[in-house]
Amino acid sequence: MSRVAFLGAGLIGSALAQAERERGRDVIVWNRNPAKLLPLEAAGLAVTASIAEAVKGAERVHLALSADDAVDAVLAEFLQLEMSEAIVVDHSTTSPPGTRARAERMHHAGIKFFHAPLFMSPKACRDGVGCMVGAGPEDLHRELAPALQRMTTDYWYLGGEPDGAARMKLFGNAILIGISGALADAYAVAKSGGMAPAQAFELFAHFDPGPSMKSRGGRMALADFTTSFALSMARKDVGLMIDAAEASKLAVLPGIAARMDALIADGEGGRDLAVLARESCA
Repeated sequence: MSRVAFLGAGLIGSALAQAERERGRDVIVWNRNPAKLLPLEAAGLAVTASIAEAVKGAERVHLALSADDAVDAVLAEFLQLEMSEAIVVDHSTTSPPGTRARAERMHHAGIKFFHAPLFMSPKACRDGVGCMVGAGPEDLHRELAPALQRMTTDYWYLGGEPDGAARMKLFGNAILIGISGALADAYAVAKSGGMAPAQAFELFAHFDPGPSMKSRGGRMALADFTTSFALSMARKDVGLMIDAAEASKLAVLPGIAARMDALIADGEGGRDLAVLARESCA
């Protein structure tokens, strides 16, 4: 049985490695801090403090690291080993320019490199559910697709541009982080008026914002700012929210208010709230 190596034993890397082991694969895991390997070793996985030992004889080498500099440092060590046969699959969330440069560097070294970041929690990685986006050479995608499809319920190939998946990952994370910031501010509005956050959350048992996000988001992508909720009216509501939150520290509403004010000063007040994307989607 061919070996699969995982470099990086954080929450995501550990979960991916354990799931692959449970699928019956021969798995070995490396991490720069050996202490993080102890739970995996206790669970019966092979571990090592040596990248060279981890990748020796590996069919695939999966990276799940914290940032661009960590990926570059590991790959610099990997390149010294002249491992031309193994396929490197990087699941790390990294910058688009860094990812493109990394892919080009690996290509020139004769190493197969594919970027496949995840929209998956550690539990989802263990369970093999969620979304994985991939970008890289089409022939490499076809070679990897069966293995990557086993790791998730939705493997989405974005094409040959090496930084395509990196950009999509940042797009998705911007949505997740933005939603978290908006919820934090919404809870501040509720709490300042004496409403418990848990009670406020009950709104979602009656109101689903998903269809609105898809509808307005789709129109924003097409630069269609036909009015259904005028920017000036939305700005009025944002002012009410900021006032209602009183002295609470807000994450996103003041920034949105400032952007709205600039657009209204440009004469956009009668257009739809979607005009917030005037520059980004034009």
